[in-house]
Amino acid sequence: MEQQDNNREHTSFLVFSASLRKNSLNTKLAKLAVKVIEKHGGTVDFADMADFDCPTFNQDLEVDNYHPEGAEAFRKRILANDAMIVSSPEYNGSMPGNIKNIIDWTSRFRPQPFHQYHALLMSASPSMAGGNRGLWALRVPFEHLGTRVYPDMFSLATAHDAFNEDGSLKDKTLAKRFEDNLVAFMNLVEASKHYPCIKKAWVEFLGEKPAKETERVE
Repeated sequence: MEQQDNNREHTSFLVFSASLRKNSLNTKLAKLAVKVIEKHGGTVDFADMADFDCPTFNQDLEVDNYHPEGAEAFRKRILANDAMIVSSPEYNGSMPGNIKNIIDWTSRFRPQPFHQYHALLMSASPSMAGGNRGLWALRVPFEHLGTRVYPDMFSLATAHDAFNEDGSLKDKTLAKRFEDNLVAFMNLVEASKHYPCIKKAWVEFLGEKPAKETERVE
């Protein structure tokens, strides 16, 4: 147990909400994830989505190895942590445009930082679906870039009425499921970091031949 606790202390998680709104339900959910991680001995790097803001992606801007400051910041925070947890709203049945734009810019670094990186996706929404459709859309670019997206996503339905004043979830059964899901993800990340024999190489079966224009993984 002592060895596990020591490993936990050296496993760090980048946590952020993909919403820019001041009173965002997704920011509430992300802050609750921070409490769970710290409760179970993990280290948290909590970020603000505004820190990663980028101009609309345009290859014409890529002169003299140009990368926006927001993409630089996102890359540094990814590399400084072992995994990331993103709580993202759903806009019109998909992901917010700002996070897709940030992913696109950050993917231009070489080596690109998403490859074999662990991620857990969450959402919160007033709707009965809890923003889940947006998470399925968000999985696509991450997985395309080689990110190991955790299979069990978490979507909080009727989120406007789901939180207590202290930020905890009113429904105890749901709160346990949320905590159990995070702990399972933490265990996976910890094992991947400290016990590398379980790692598996990610291989893309798209029939592409390596070329400067198509290469996404180095």
